Amino acid sequence: MKILLLITLIFSLNAYANVKDSIVKIYTVSKVPNYSTPWNSTIHRSHGSGSIVLHNRILTNAHVVANETFIEVKRHGDTKRYEAEVEFISHQADLALLKVKDTTFFDGTESLELGSLPAIQQKVNVYGFPFGGNSLSVSSGIVSRIEHNRYAHSRELFLAIQIDAAVNPGNSGGPAISNGKIVGIVMQQIKKSQNIGYLVPPELVKHFFDDIADGHYDGFPHIGIGTQKMENEALRQVYKMPSQESGVLVIDLSVLSSVSKKIMLGDILLKIDGHSIQNDGSVEFIPEQFTSYMYYVDKKQRGDSVKFEILRNGKKKIVTVLLNTIADDDLLVDTLEHDVMPRYFIFGGYVFVPLSRNLLLSNRSALTQLRDAASEWATPQKEEVVVLLKVLADKSNRGDHNFSLWMIDRLNGKTFKDFREFVTEVQKSKEKYLLLENKDGVKIAIDTKKAREVEKTILQRYSIHSSFHGE
Repeated sequence: MKILLLITLIFSLNAYANVKDSIVKIYTVSKVPNYSTPWNSTIHRSHGSGSIVLHNRILTNAHVVANETFIEVKRHGDTKRYEAEVEFISHQADLALLKVKDTTFFDGTESLELGSLPAIQQKVNVYGFPFGGNSLSVSSGIVSRIEHNRYAHSRELFLAIQIDAAVNPGNSGGPAISNGKIVGIVMQQIKKSQNIGYLVPPELVKHFFDDIADGHYDGFPHIGIGTQKMENEALRQVYKMPSQESGVLVIDLSVLSSVSKKIMLGDILLKIDGHSIQNDGSVEFIPEQFTSYMYYVDKKQRGDSVKFEILRNGKKKIVTVLLNTIADDDLLVDTLEHDVMPRYFIFGGYVFVPLSRNLLLSNRSALTQLRDAASEWATPQKEEVVVLLKVLADKSNRGDHNFSLWMIDRLNGKTFKDFREFVTEVQKSKEKYLLLENKDGVKIAIDTKKAREVEKTILQRYSIHSSFHGE
């Protein structure tokens, strides 16, 4: 027995030694935009963790290097920092792959391998550099839950692994190791909780790797569909669902997605790629474990297809849907922006911006109308919402100084497709007045000539470098 314990201890120490040499501390200097004053930004310094993978690449979280201006990395057991850069990034899945300019950084290291999805109650070790010290930290825990969760960095729903190991700021991007392989990437924790952390599962990491194999990141496909649970027996009878069948009701469709050509409102989704959809919208993805039926969409690459068995007017039918869009293609308000400065346009002190989720997050008191727009689908006629963010006070715009976060529906009586079209129409307008109008009929009139005359003065007064920043 003592010999067996000794062998186990030696094996554990060797495994630790092999892993720790492949763990990296990441130092990031980032330029963080301010969506309430979109011409401003602040410099932020932070650090995170990563691991060496794929023959001289570093895997970490997207949020560790988001909005970066300068990145350095340091290996465990070394004091020298090396300059690095982002090679590929998935803000959707909160993953990033870095390369180091000086490849001697990798001398004597080994790439960690990607493992499979861990089982419930499987033990994992989390490696990283959390705040509170400079040396490598290793904490242990078990997998307590695997299901879809909202990723804090993108606000999108993907499969996530919940663990009870200690996860703290600085751990982000570090690997969770089991049997010497990566079984998850630390991404977030629940504040005001004890030892509840979340990992990006290896399935999403593999999807990311497969996506970038051609040298280009396409992203996770979006099906552009809204569904309702079918747990109510009366509702099931209305839609002629046999008692032995389960599924979800289609209540909303994106007209820009190919799904609208194959599926109709009122259809019941019974199966996805042969897997039964439960009345609560879940599927069994591993024995006795259920998660959102979107699991089988998330496994696909953009350009793949997914097969649905549907119930339409009481009759079953098989339809195949091409997955050719991402969420930003389908939604009226895109997912959270990263690595870009906010777009804005100033005309006569009136500050116009496209509605973004970043803006909504920075303004918790935003009108319900704006928040409702964030749940709507884009259309060929309307791909973006334009908002009057604020009015920079000047005598030429007196009376309008209290307008803020005001949605614009018409410009001189006409609708517009997106922010670019709105700006173009304002810039080329030869009308004496610009008349802005919202859906409630409230109007703002801007004297075109005066607005152009005071532009330089207003920019100087508020220390703004430019009146416009677009794509």
